[in-house]
Amino acid sequence: MIHTTSWGIYLTHALRTLKIGKNRITGTSHLRFSKLRLTGFKSFVDPTELLISDGLTGVVGPNGCGKSNLLEALRWVMGENRPTAMRGGGMEDVIFAGAATRPARNFAEVSLMLDNSERLAPQGFNDADSLEIIRRITRDAGSAYKASGKDVRARDVQMLFADASTGAHSPSLVRQGQISELINAKPKNRRRVLEEAAGISGLYQRRHEAELKLNNTETNLARVEDVLEQLASQLAQLAKQAKQAARYRAIGEELRTAESTLLYLLWHEARQKAVEMNGVLREKTLEVARAETAARETEKLRQIAEDALPPVREEEAVALAILQRLHVEREGKEQELVRAQTQIETLQNRLSQIERDLEREAGLNADAGQTLASLKSEQEDLTKAQEGHEVGLEAAKEVALAAAETLHGKEADLSAVIEDVARLAARHQSAERYLTDCKSTLHKHEEGAKSAQEALETAREKQNEADQSVQAAKESAETAGHRAVMCEKELSELETKRAHVQTIDADARMKRSEAEGEERALSAEVLGLQKLIDRDSSETVQLIDTVRAEKGYERALGSVLIDDLRAAEVGELEARSGWVALEPYPEQTSFPEGVIGLSAFVHAPAVLKRRLSLTGLVSQSEGNRLQGELRPGQRLVSREGDVWRWDGFRVRSDDISSTAALRLENMNRLSDLKVALEAAKNVTLQAVSRQEHSSAELRDISEQEKRARDARREADAALTQSNRALNTAEAELNVYATRLESYEIALQGHKDEAVIALKQLKEAEHACDELDNLEEARETVAALKESVEAARITMMTKRSQFDEIRREGEDREKRLIVLAKSLADWEKRLGTAKQRSQELFERQSETERNLQEARRVPSEIEGAQEKLASAIETAEARCKEASDTLAKAETVLREAIHKEKEAERQSADMRATLAAQQARMDAAQDAEAQAESRIQDERQKSPEALLQELALDTERLKSVDTVENDVNRLKRQRDALGAVNLRAEEDAREVETEYETLKSEKTDLEDAVRALRNGIANLNKEGRERLLTAFEQVNTNFGTLFKHLFGGGEANLVMVESDDPLEAGLEIMCQPPGKKLSTMSLLSGGEQTLTALALIFAVFLANPAPICVLDEVDAPLDDANVTRFCDMLDEMCRRTNTRFLIITHHAVTMARMDRLFGVTMQEQGVSQLVSVDLKKAEALVA
Repeated sequence: MIHTTSWGIYLTHALRTLKIGKNRITGTSHLRFSKLRLTGFKSFVDPTELLISDGLTGVVGPNGCGKSNLLEALRWVMGENRPTAMRGGGMEDVIFAGAATRPARNFAEVSLMLDNSERLAPQGFNDADSLEIIRRITRDAGSAYKASGKDVRARDVQMLFADASTGAHSPSLVRQGQISELINAKPKNRRRVLEEAAGISGLYQRRHEAELKLNNTETNLARVEDVLEQLASQLAQLAKQAKQAARYRAIGEELRTAESTLLYLLWHEARQKAVEMNGVLREKTLEVARAETAARETEKLRQIAEDALPPVREEEAVALAILQRLHVEREGKEQELVRAQTQIETLQNRLSQIERDLEREAGLNADAGQTLASLKSEQEDLTKAQEGHEVGLEAAKEVALAAAETLHGKEADLSAVIEDVARLAARHQSAERYLTDCKSTLHKHEEGAKSAQEALETAREKQNEADQSVQAAKESAETAGHRAVMCEKELSELETKRAHVQTIDADARMKRSEAEGEERALSAEVLGLQKLIDRDSSETVQLIDTVRAEKGYERALGSVLIDDLRAAEVGELEARSGWVALEPYPEQTSFPEGVIGLSAFVHAPAVLKRRLSLTGLVSQSEGNRLQGELRPGQRLVSREGDVWRWDGFRVRSDDISSTAALRLENMNRLSDLKVALEAAKNVTLQAVSRQEHSSAELRDISEQEKRARDARREADAALTQSNRALNTAEAELNVYATRLESYEIALQGHKDEAVIALKQLKEAEHACDELDNLEEARETVAALKESVEAARITMMTKRSQFDEIRREGEDREKRLIVLAKSLADWEKRLGTAKQRSQELFERQSETERNLQEARRVPSEIEGAQEKLASAIETAEARCKEASDTLAKAETVLREAIHKEKEAERQSADMRATLAAQQARMDAAQDAEAQAESRIQDERQKSPEALLQELALDTERLKSVDTVENDVNRLKRQRDALGAVNLRAEEDAREVETEYETLKSEKTDLEDAVRALRNGIANLNKEGRERLLTAFEQVNTNFGTLFKHLFGGGEANLVMVESDDPLEAGLEIMCQPPGKKLSTMSLLSGGEQTLTALALIFAVFLANPAPICVLDEVDAPLDDANVTRFCDMLDEMCRRTNTRFLIITHHAVTMARMDRLFGVTMQEQGVSQLVSVDLKKAEALVA
């Protein structure tokens, strides 16, 4: 629902915003900046004050000492919220991060003192003569603003400075590189300088806020109209709903009476059923008692049979042990017999192998003799063939040498003739080539002269184009280099942050893994222990489920009660086994001195009170001593589980097999594990949260790194492209200059060479006519070549015969050497074979002796086996007799156990029947109680009172089914009515009141929309008028200042891209002296700087800002232009109240300052500020 009061407050605020905005646009607020104070801001860790006085204040210092931090502090305190503008990755980076000798700070604070003695500050800040703006940032807490000690919003501070024609983004705060940004800015971005001059910096933000409020108001108006339509429809529906409500009430009253009757009938039936079940239960109880008596008799018979069984089992075990020992001995003899037979077989195989080896050695000796005879025969044949070899070899050699001498003589004659012909051919070729070269040279130089003339003209044009390309490439390279440096710095900071976060994330992952592992281990142990306890549990309730012993006392309780804890608690009248609750003993029997009651360490139900009151706890060493002092019924137990009874019986813990103690220990262990598991889950949740947080932060850093890398790649690509273009342009410029010079030289050279080539052509033609006939000389050479070829064939044939004889002799010598070596080897092998045969004869004799000894062993083993067979027969007879006796005893025991189980089964069946009957009895009683409780809950009466209210005849009651049908019929009638609004009449009155209220609010909203639209239109009209006025004034000032800085020329501003001044862009047209009119982007770097400064100061003249900060804007200027720049600063100081803060490295600029502040960094990473008032210093010197 929309309320009138809320709309009134909302509309009042919206209209007041428009009025305040209009007043601020038309106001002339001029605050004076007097002092800037820094504490813990970047490198200024100590409190530092910068006095901002009238005139020119210079800030000097070496690179990297923190001068620019002063400008950033000024922008930061005026509301700058972009970390990148502060050259940081996050806003907390402005806090001093520590140095080698200084710890890091947890906060940074900057305060700015403003002189408000003329009371020109906006409303809300105009209470005092001075205004102090403070911004403070604390790690992990964010920024806070104060104005004169009061907390204010960041937006309030930003609007304060915007209305004073300054602010964090004011063009009057010129940082390093901002001049180039202004030069390269789009026309619409340049329009901001006009907005500063017109004093409408806050127009767009306020207009946007007003438009948002207008949109919201129009949206709300549409909502009100929709609600009015809905309310009109709702009023019509409420009239119909009122009629249905009356019918609904009548049916409801009838239904309530029928439901009350049904409740009473259900209670009546349940009560009769409970009386019937109680009679059946008493009969079943008597039957269970008789079955349990029979089960106890069969248990006694089974015990007698079990007592007779151990002696018989012992006799059978002795007989079996003797028989087993004899069988083992027989198996050992059998294995010895197998080993003896195996040894005999091995020795026989060895003898056979030795005989085969002897036969093989004899065959080898015969083969060696035959081989020796064959080798000696071959050696004799080769010796005879070698005797006449030297004589034949010498004769063949002499014939080959004679043929070679004949060939050599004929080749010498041919060589002499070939040389003469070659010289003649060379002279012919040289003359012809010289003639061709002279013709080609003459043609080439004629064409070259023509081409050189054309290239000379083209090179002059290309040289001019290359000079322009060099200038454009230099400008592009400077811009790209600045972008690359900024991107690299941002990426370095992100990589440092990423390394830190990765360390945190790895630690968080490790802790999460450890916590999850601990949780899984505990969960598995809890699950396993729970399953073990559940498996040991019974379907019926046992006392062990309700008993708890303190840790360390589980074995004591389990040893005392043993399996009695498995029984359930029963009533006094129940016949089944279990614990019955009895009153405590009238007199508490005391324990011997030094004994503590076990009940002090046990939490148990009342039925165990008697048993526990007679049980005391002692140490294991004191039990034997104190047993004699026990009274009847008392028992002692140790924590280890030893038990001492009053009647002298004692049991050691090792002899007690009680699962109760183990179950109690497991239950205590389970409780401890559950507590540990909950703690582990909490630790895991915390670890998971920390890990997810670090992972999310890591992903954010990765995205930032990706963007930074992309930006760096783009900047590097742009820088590379710019440098490549610059190098290409400079290279082209040098090439064209060189070409121009070379083309001029080449042109003259071609002309001179053409004259020389014509003279040489005539000389070559005369030389060709004087040479001999070349064809005749070539025929003589061909005849001599045929003669030489015949002599060469003869020489090659004789040499081949000589080589064949020499090769055959060498082969026979090599074969004789091989034969001598083979004869020696076979003679040595024959001697070794005789020695091996002797060794084989010795091994054969030894093996025959071992074989005879091995053949005697089997007969000895067979004798021992016959003795063992007799002993085994005797042992088997004894074993059979013991087994028969044991079988009879076990048969008796099985029959007794069968009878016992049958009796127990019958008893269990009777108990189950009794339990089922008891359950039916309990169900009947529960049904009766539930029926009575339902009557009490729904009607708040007893069944008897309900009967009197309904006035029913108990002798003639209706059936439950009949009454249920009546109830269902009435419910169907009620449901057929559908949804019924019982408050229809009241709702109709409320809706009608709301309808009238909204009609009134609709009228208010329509009035507010009209007022907001009129306010926005007036705001735009006033802004356009002031912007056009400022444009004319700034344009005039800009032209004047441009002429002053350049010593002539012209410049003007042009509004482009839109007819609406509030949406148009600003283009700068310049014409320095001696150049044509062009945009500012086509000027040189120094000219662009002077033009931008002229525009900034033209804005000052139109609407002077209270402060102007120039950070190294004079860096691109030479000394002459710096002097002009300083003259203009002096002129601005005389004509405006602007206070200038100049950061510079230029000596000329420093000399023109009224005062200087020096920023030093004597301590690494810590900036300090010192000041010198130059005017006072000059006065002292004078």
